[in-house]
Amino acid sequence: MYVESSGNPYAKSRSNAIGLMQIKPSAAGLEIYRLNGKKGQPSVRELYNPKVNINIGTSYLNLLQKKNLLGIKNKEIMRCATIVSYVNGAHALLKIFSKNRDEAIKKINSMTVKTFFKYVKKHPSIQASQYLEKVIKIYNVI
Repeated sequence: MYVESSGNPYAKSRSNAIGLMQIKPSAAGLEIYRLNGKKGQPSVRELYNPKVNINIGTSYLNLLQKKNLLGIKNKEIMRCATIVSYVNGAHALLKIFSKNRDEAIKKINSMTVKTFFKYVKKHPSIQASQYLEKVIKIYNVI
């Protein structure tokens, strides 16, 4: 949350990510609404509500770990994979390891944290490795 918005519940990015956890209504917001049986996507007004924003953001983190990244065994790699997936999507992350999801998870499980980081540097979005570094730096300070 700190890296996303610096604690500003009214933060809005150029890419339309909103609030404390910088939720995109048509991405994470839509996925969590569907998961909860709701139609549509959260409104901008809803996402400026800290309680709603944090609920959607943490639900999305849970979805990433329990569905999209399910099978990653190393806890530290799972944490890093979740961070990168939060900012750029799990599909984009897994694709740098293999086009096949199961093969990607298998490959990730065969590597060290250091090797995982080297692969993240190959992510098509430069933002991915920079974001991971920022979050880990904050995580290690707390």
